[in-house]
Amino acid sequence: MNDIPRVRVTGPSRRRASTHRSGRLEIDAGTELGRVFMRSLLREQLRLALGILLLLGVTVGVLPLAFYLAPDLAGVLVGPVPLAWLLLGGLVYPWLLVLGWLYVRRSEANERDFAALVEEVDR
Repeated sequence: MNDIPRVRVTGPSRRRASTHRSGRLEIDAGTELGRVFMRSLLREQLRLALGILLLLGVTVGVLPLAFYLAPDLAGVLVGPVPLAWLLLGGLVYPWLLVLGWLYVRRSEANERDFAALVEEVDR
């Protein structure tokens, strides 16, 4: 029979060369847009950290000042334990755990929002 090989004939490519770079590539390449992305994430994380530190300072940092300004509080007993010991030695640590948990939870939410923003730019 006929020993002519088959040849596939196709039209021009319908895909256009994309001039758009993905958000991840922008960040990896260190372009200005990538720096803007990273600056926004770092600014948000810094704002969160400063807010947590402010909350810690207002709640825990005020306790010694309160005991200094109101010396009568030093004589208050809660059962056999002085109030100052109870507040500064006992309740501070669970509060630090709560603040740490809150920070980690909000920080991860910031990172998820950032990843969603980068994904949106990729589309």
